[in-house]
Amino acid sequence: MLHFGAHYIDGQWIAPQASGARPLIDPTSEEPWATAATGGSAADVDRAVMAARRAFASFSRSSVADRVALIDRIIAAYLRREAHLSQLIAQEVGVPVSFRAQVSGPVGHIKVARDVIASYAFERQLADTIVRREPIGVCALISPWNWPIQTSVIKVIYAVAAGCTMVLKPSDASPASGVALAEVMHEAGVPAGVFNLVIGRGSVVGEALSRHPQVDMVSFTGSTAAGIKVGEAAAQTVKRVCLELGGKSANIVLRDANLQKAAHWNIQRGFSNSGQSCHAPSRMLVHESQVAEVLTHLADEIGRMKLGDPRDPSTTHGPMVHAQQYASVQRHIQIGLDEGAHLVTGGLGRVDGFNRGFFCKPTVFSGVTRDMTLAREEIFGPVLVVMPYQTEDEALEIANDSIFGLGGYVFSEDRKKGYEFACGLRAGRISFNGANTNSHTPMGGYKQSGIGRSMGVFGLEEYLQVKSIYGFEDEAQGLPGI
Repeated sequence: MLHFGAHYIDGQWIAPQASGARPLIDPTSEEPWATAATGGSAADVDRAVMAARRAFASFSRSSVADRVALIDRIIAAYLRREAHLSQLIAQEVGVPVSFRAQVSGPVGHIKVARDVIASYAFERQLADTIVRREPIGVCALISPWNWPIQTSVIKVIYAVAAGCTMVLKPSDASPASGVALAEVMHEAGVPAGVFNLVIGRGSVVGEALSRHPQVDMVSFTGSTAAGIKVGEAAAQTVKRVCLELGGKSANIVLRDANLQKAAHWNIQRGFSNSGQSCHAPSRMLVHESQVAEVLTHLADEIGRMKLGDPRDPSTTHGPMVHAQQYASVQRHIQIGLDEGAHLVTGGLGRVDGFNRGFFCKPTVFSGVTRDMTLAREEIFGPVLVVMPYQTEDEALEIANDSIFGLGGYVFSEDRKKGYEFACGLRAGRISFNGANTNSHTPMGGYKQSGIGRSMGVFGLEEYLQVKSIYGFEDEAQGLPGI
């Protein structure tokens, strides 16, 4: 049985200070497939942070050309392991190998980061002042289990692009993915101490990283509740915090929209990754006169899903990540039934025909009002609520009636009206008629969905500090970087 028992610190694999191991459970079979160290300690975190601090002195002064060359080596090392990574996350967290975006997507993000720094003006002239953007320092990168490779890659590659050093803490539910990424970085020849990995629980490793006085910035992706704890801990040493947190995104389907297209897309986007996505369109707002028709289209689309072993290329949807997440989704379904929502399809229990594995039934509720738990809490599973509206103003009001503001979606045949609705949504990323997002543009949330942005130029600048140097008006054009 495989064992993931070491941290990667200062260019070496290091045993944790505390001994012990725990099983990693395959969410499809519910059987152990590997073991992992029971977790890092504050002492392990300190060792990793100080390695990153030492490496920062030289890496922060590396040239853009050197960092571009390093990123190209990371791309090459990643591509050599791409097939392995796909199989790994299928076994570790239940992501189907057919869901290519999980593993192929990171390469695109890496290339964008490389191209951004190749043309980015790290120094600019403003009157008699040179405005410099410099690497912020040592970064703590805390990533989730639902996109275990891609989220980690985005954090790591923008830190590298900026000239920062880092300590990555993968989710305790997906430590093997973090180890695999460390192997990529080692193979690419990332200088010792620039990238470090500490595996362990968020309550120990994440807490220690967030509080550490030698950490200059924390980038965290996860639940809003956990993000609040990260922010509180980081505030003790007044460090920068970038948070991508929960979501309860609304898909507003206007009366002139193509209902079949809207329903097809809502299931495809909302139930991909088994609904375990913070951007999932989990509230579908439909005019009251069109609800019945939309429900038919939704049921038809769910009928095309194929649930099964995520290692089977024909599988479209896998299990929940672990027993706790399965139980959480079941609890929310029961709450929906108790509060009087109408069950359209799906419901409690395992998918028919499955006697093991954390497979939830793809579930749709109608008759959901904005005060119901289903409409307010992030479920993080294959559960969609259909909410009726009478007027377009009411639709916008319902969509914005949430503590979250991560994503939003609008379907309409009227582009002008669609744009007006997109502008009115209090969320950080809006898609019109199912348009794809891209890795050049910023991602982040309003309200309790987070602070800061990732990806592209805006993502790079999360890892940079701004400095003004006065008195160089005449000489500026001859200085490096200007």
